[in-house]
This record gives sequence, structure tokens and C-alpha cells, in this order.
Amino acid sequence: MYDENYKKLANAIILQAVKDFRPAYRRLKRFPNDAAAQSTVREITKFFCSDYFAALTDLDGPALLKRIMREMDEKGIK
Repeated sequence: MYDENYKKLANAIILQAVKDFRPAYRRLKRFPNDAAAQSTVREITKFFCSDYFAALTDLDGPALLKRIMREMDEKGIK
């Protein structure tokens, strides 16, 4: 039971990071000098590359982040 709750919490943390990353990345593409967007993208990128992320899941954080960015770039999301 605790293991399942831990996994749910870990997944929720990662999902929220993705939800926070997308609009910041989109804004940064449109406004490269936006300090708030730069800060958010940098902070979330550090999270995806961190030991904390690795402790939460077996997913490859940097690969996941690259995939999200590639998908947004391919769709021309601006």
C-alpha cells in the first residue's frame, strides 16, 4: 500500500513538472529574453537531471525532457 502511494506521489510530482515546463518553454520560444520563463525552464531542467528525479522513478529524466521539447518544437507550438 505504501509503495503504491509513493509511486502515485512520484508520478504526480513529475507530471506537475511537465505541466509547468510546457508553458514556460513555449513562452521562452516566443520571448527568449523573458527572465521568468528562463528561470522556470532552467529550474525544471535541473530537476529532470537531478538525483531526486532518479530517486522518484526509473525514467531517464534528460531523455524525457528532450522528448517533450522535441514534440513541442515539431508541433510548432509557440
